[in-house]
Amino acid sequence: MSNHNTLISTTAKPGTKILVIEDDELIRANIIDILEAQRFKVIAAKNGRLGISLAQEILPDLILCDVMMPELDGYAVLAGLRQDPLTAVIPFIFLTALADRANTRKGMELGADDYLIKPCKPQELLNAIATRLAKQTIITGVYTTALKQASQQLNKSRKYDSLTELPNRLLLEERFNQIITWNLSHKKQLPAGSKQLISILYLSLDRFEKIVEFLGHSSCDLLLKAVAERLHKCVEESNTIARLNTDEFVIIIATPQTKKGISKIAQTIIDELCKPFLIENNSKLIITVSIGIAFYMCDGDDLEKLLLSSYKAMLKSKENGGNLYTFYRSSFQIITSENLALQTSLGYALEREELEVYYQPKVSLRTGKIVGAEALLRWNHSQLGIISPARFIPIAEETNLIVPIGEWVLKTACQQTKGWHNAGFSDLRIAVNISARQFNQPDLYSRVYQLLIETGLDPKYLELELTESVLMQNTEVSIVRLTAFKALGVQIAIDDFGTGYSSLSYLQQFPFETLKIDKSFIGKVNSDPKTKLITKNIIQMAHDLKLNLVAEGVETQAELNFLYYNDCDEMQGYLFDKPLNVRDFEERLLAGKSLQILPAKSDLD
Repeated sequence: MSNHNTLISTTAKPGTKILVIEDDELIRANIIDILEAQRFKVIAAKNGRLGISLAQEILPDLILCDVMMPELDGYAVLAGLRQDPLTAVIPFIFLTALADRANTRKGMELGADDYLIKPCKPQELLNAIATRLAKQTIITGVYTTALKQASQQLNKSRKYDSLTELPNRLLLEERFNQIITWNLSHKKQLPAGSKQLISILYLSLDRFEKIVEFLGHSSCDLLLKAVAERLHKCVEESNTIARLNTDEFVIIIATPQTKKGISKIAQTIIDELCKPFLIENNSKLIITVSIGIAFYMCDGDDLEKLLLSSYKAMLKSKENGGNLYTFYRSSFQIITSENLALQTSLGYALEREELEVYYQPKVSLRTGKIVGAEALLRWNHSQLGIISPARFIPIAEETNLIVPIGEWVLKTACQQTKGWHNAGFSDLRIAVNISARQFNQPDLYSRVYQLLIETGLDPKYLELELTESVLMQNTEVSIVRLTAFKALGVQIAIDDFGTGYSSLSYLQQFPFETLKIDKSFIGKVNSDPKTKLITKNIIQMAHDLKLNLVAEGVETQAELNFLYYNDCDEMQGYLFDKPLNVRDFEERLLAGKSLQILPAKSDLD
């Protein structure tokens, strides 16, 4: 590599760094001379270990590396650098006296960008470097462009709803602040005594949950997009339409309007959305909307207060039947201070160990023995005492506290059941209710799997109870999730059967083992002939589908007699026992408490 002074100039860009890893001092010095003559910034390493260290420290623009070196050869150097994300993409050229194809192939497989055979001419070396650097520049440019596009897309996703492409809450707030700032700066331009009325319209589709049940989530997504398109027709382009939640939209009307003008806009929206929407199979769907209206400064001096005021007015529209608009009044209240305090306390209930799991026995109607239990949540408030689940469960659902609380119930129930197994009650099954919010958590399967690993409970002794309405929110997703649980060995039960779709035909789609007949049916089997016949048919059809039948809320001997003689499999209810704390449930197990089995049908003939 001599005569480098006669080279055609290949001047480097200022600051271009090249790391030379070469154990031969003369060759290393010659390479340095060649590169520095072309104004490259050269860093040298006399062995592989030092080369890796320097590469990680200075992050050169290109690396030249000898293959045959003591201790750590070039192949090991390349392998080490390609494993580090910071050095993995640095162009890497091998310099070697090994000219055979096998060595070249090995270097390329490890990720080398080029392979020069020593001794090579200086121009050949510089040409190889120039080619690699040019290629890297192109790659970097492409990457930079892609990164810029991704950044723009990310910024858009942060401020726009992905379904409707309307502004989201973040952009809504930006737009509101811009309007207020503009108004303040142009206040002097308004006629004397006049003011610009800024209004917030809060929209919510009426009975949207029922629409979801009817259409399914995919079709509802199309409906929401169509709603967004129609809203654009109702207001001027200079106003802002945003989507806040699933079926909730907010409109800022900043163009000059009177209260009468705002009323006209609200009514236009109602009329527009009342027009039929074309859905699948050319069917038509008519929807209605409730609107709440609040005014800047009159009903709030910032967006948060205005959204709350307009939200309260929207709820008042729903209370009055929907399909109308309501102006906010300070007399509207949507939550009592008592419920707000309860909501706050519930957020600390787990931390304060105020929650407890009770167990209601499930009894076999064939043997009379306890075969399992349903885990039920109880809250013993430190100051208020026992709080009814009917009161705090809806709060937990609304605030999403049901997710961590539900997971705690699941873990506690699994741990306790494993303890009972260890104590000799090895066939005991535990049933745990899964809420809609829990079931829709994408990581529910992994959480349940992890809890089973942690507690050591065999999956076949865990039964997850879900209501019909939860499963029907998105049947395809539900089937996939239930199939995964079934593969794991976990049992699935349909809870409160009879209160939702009440159709065993659709239930054939879902992989489940147990059907629980709702107590509202059980309580009428001896007083209402129609209910009695329906319940008989449910039991018969469930058995035809090889399902296990559990009757809930059995409170009288007459109800038990009906279930027994109609071949129901299991029961739970106050006739046998109420929900019990751990100590009392264990007492029942140890005492061998059982249900007195009635005479067989044949014995009565």
